[in-house]
Amino acid sequence: MSHADDHVGTRRDFLYYATAGAGTVAAGAAAWTLVNQMNPSADVQALSSIQVDISGVEVGTQLTVKWLGKPVFIRRRTTEEIEAARAVDLGDLIDQNAENANKPGEPATDQNRVMDEAGEWLVMIGVCTHLGCVPIGEGSGDFGGWFCPCHGSHYDTSGRIRRGPAPENLYIPVAEFVDDTTIKLG
Repeated sequence: MSHADDHVGTRRDFLYYATAGAGTVAAGAAAWTLVNQMNPSADVQALSSIQVDISGVEVGTQLTVKWLGKPVFIRRRTTEEIEAARAVDLGDLIDQNAENANKPGEPATDQNRVMDEAGEWLVMIGVCTHLGCVPIGEGSGDFGGWFCPCHGSHYDTSGRIRRGPAPENLYIPVAEFVDDTTIKLG
């Protein structure tokens, strides 16, 4: 018989197991606190997704909202604007990528940049891709879309760069229709 056989189920074994269990719980609590502090704060999470009421946007007008600290242009385009955007040959574009977070890697056709099949709703982040200025809209520039007066970038009615120093089209954020009068950004 060994000396270890004398200690089966003794108080010392219980203390070893209790100490190990308490240490494991304490280590888990410390690890949870460290990992949890890396999560985004409540104010950041609240702004990561917003819903915008578009019921008051008339054909040919634009609504600008602030989302994640950036302006977002929500434009309800006219038939003429849609036709002009769809008539553009992809070879004429500086950036041939749609820059659409909803359709990554797609070509910059007008159909790949709009929210609906008809092409009436265009939602874009209103920040010039050259140096971060905010372009002016409502038919500005040489192509009837947006114009950045700071450095002369011209965007067409689909928000695609056509002339100037900007290297990329205006970005399309993650967006979807919640219902007929509400768009969810994020």
